[in-house]
Amino acid sequence: MPQPLRAILIGAGNRGYEAYGSYALAHPQQIRFVAVAEPNDVRRARFAQAHGIGRQRQFRSWEDLLAEGKVADAALICTLDTLHADPAVAALEAGYDVLLEKPMATTLVDCMRLVQAAERTGRLLQVCHVLRYAPFFSTLHDIVTSGRLGEIITVEHRENVTYWHMAHSYVRGHWRCSHTESPMILAKCCHDLDFLYWNLGRCRRLSSFGSLLHYREENAPPGAPERCTDGCPVAADCPWYAPRLYLDLIPFLHIGRRSPSAWQRWAASLALDHPSLASRARKRIPGLASTLDYRGWPISTISEDSSPEARLRALETGPHGRCVYRCDNDVVDHQVVNMEMESGASVVLVMHGHSHREGRTMRYDGTRATLLGRSYVSEQVIEIHDHLNGTVESIRPTLGPLGPTGHGGGDEALMAAFVRAVHHPQQALTTARESLESHLMAFAAEHARVTGTVVQMGEYRHQADSALRDLTV
Repeated sequence: MPQPLRAILIGAGNRGYEAYGSYALAHPQQIRFVAVAEPNDVRRARFAQAHGIGRQRQFRSWEDLLAEGKVADAALICTLDTLHADPAVAALEAGYDVLLEKPMATTLVDCMRLVQAAERTGRLLQVCHVLRYAPFFSTLHDIVTSGRLGEIITVEHRENVTYWHMAHSYVRGHWRCSHTESPMILAKCCHDLDFLYWNLGRCRRLSSFGSLLHYREENAPPGAPERCTDGCPVAADCPWYAPRLYLDLIPFLHIGRRSPSAWQRWAASLALDHPSLASRARKRIPGLASTLDYRGWPISTISEDSSPEARLRALETGPHGRCVYRCDNDVVDHQVVNMEMESGASVVLVMHGHSHREGRTMRYDGTRATLLGRSYVSEQVIEIHDHLNGTVESIRPTLGPLGPTGHGGGDEALMAAFVRAVHHPQQALTTARESLESHLMAFAAEHARVTGTVVQMGEYRHQADSALRDLTV
């Protein structure tokens, strides 16, 4: 068995600490972190303590860390989207194999610069397209590419973002402004576009429609203040009321009510239907408080201190306490991308931020069978409806040890695949250039939406290549 992979982490926020850091702690025989760069003192110290990293290997900036020379085998880049390109290019040039959070970068030129750097240095650049590794989606891919459905004629793929996730990330949160971060079709759907490319090949041409329809100031209820905590007159009727999400945890109790676990269903129903009884029962029933007091994402992102008092202060002073109608957001809350693939298949990708339930749904119509898929936290089902005999085959993909968490098991499988690929590059499931394709489609879709045009992808790729050549001359 090879020695554990030695890795550095650049960016110790939610993904770096919770997803990849947790994997290393659970699998020390595969990978261990030996250095961390993170400007936030609390996050840096938290990660260093968890992984036993001494002060001499803790850095405030990635520049300082990489200036030490090559101290490990691999680098994981988990910074904010706008800060992906420079540390990733520098790490590749320093001799590191790199696992890079999606999207690769927030501009097309930077995405292409990353691919060039990986190919020039001969290092592995693996982008975190976790759908390729999640059991549900890898099973669906195997079915589509096996020919079981016949020739694929048309596909409908929906990215259903819940109302509260939309508010957290794309109205109040980091990804609310397209001029400072990625357009939403890239930030949220480069996963989906990569999956469609993986299943169906390249896109020939596309168009796109969408807008910011609801989360606008003119839609604010009369008397709504700038902040939810400033005495909103419609607090009881507003699904986006910040204390409802971050203090009362109502959406997560609804998720718990749909959980496969009988204990979670009971606990969530008790808290929703009989809150006063649940409050008293917390002290009497072992484990009930920990079940109801959720502290993961997105709760963990609004304050380093997850106590109720600290979360309330964060809502009173920070961005996540703002009224959803009075933020500086401009990204769309719904978008449709219409694609014609080089195979001739037609594809519709729907993304929206008004769903009751977080997850992806899809339909593949082939010449021999139709596939219907539902991928939610508490339900993952693939149905194959055979055209010849009318039978219906139902498949429930087996989840990994983490169950339905971590992108449906994709986070854990992604890390395992990255470790394997560093040791055996020929086993890599995807390359940097293949990852670029989904980003090209996303940027083209945004261009098509804004300009009202149909984008010919061959011409778009050529123009992107020319822009990069002009920049590097």
